[in-house]
Amino acid sequence: MNFVKIEKQERIGYIILSRAEKRNALNDIFIEELKAAFQTLADDSSVKVIILKAEGEVFSAGADLDYLQRMQGFSFEENLADSNSLKDLFLTIQTLPKVVICMVQGHAIAGGCGLASVCDFCFAVPEAKFGYTEVKIGFIPALVMVILVRKVSGGKARELLLTGKLISAEEAAAIGLINDVIQREDIEAQTISFAQSIIEKVSSQSLATTKEMINATVSMTLTDAMNYAAKMNAHARATEDCKRGIDEFLKKEEIRW
Repeated sequence: MNFVKIEKQERIGYIILSRAEKRNALNDIFIEELKAAFQTLADDSSVKVIILKAEGEVFSAGADLDYLQRMQGFSFEENLADSNSLKDLFLTIQTLPKVVICMVQGHAIAGGCGLASVCDFCFAVPEAKFGYTEVKIGFIPALVMVILVRKVSGGKARELLLTGKLISAEEAAAIGLINDVIQREDIEAQTISFAQSIIEKVSSQSLATTKEMINATVSMTLTDAMNYAAKMNAHARATEDCKRGIDEFLKKEEIRW
């Protein structure tokens, strides 16, 4: 891979944006490499949690300028295929049966902010700025919009999407766009510690099923969602993880997954 690195250590898989000289700007090749990296770690039984991070001073500045220029000559069919590729990346992260934690060490702008938004958890340094700036160049934050309006309250989501304004990491945390703001010297250690707490204390089967249900119930009516949840509850009781977890809990043993 040219723009993405994969590393593994202590049941954590790391996907690293490695195009620092271009501020980790995204293009079609970068997106394909990211999809391949996530799928590789999804299929790796030795990995339970994935951390997405970046090299350099910027997490990601959004779309690459050369890439934007090339898109000017695309047909509708080519633009649709290109859009579907980014959609597939976002869907891969959202539906991955493993927890994805984003560690933002610098600005996350436009598509870079979208990438951070679709992860299950996101931690950022105080200096980081976040924003969906697409409307400022006559474009639209179409794909991430679908995720954002489910994640952030309606008024704040509209404000971010319609103004293209940049916000601080503190404000991003306050509105629920990210989970926490951590000092630069501490962010790596604390992100790894958070990942390890999930690895040790939470069942893999429970993680995968809960994440699946979060995505599935969003578009259901209340009645349909409750019926679906009842069935999933019944299925979960028959899993090996549930049987083991309840057995060890009743025996007052420490459960380590």
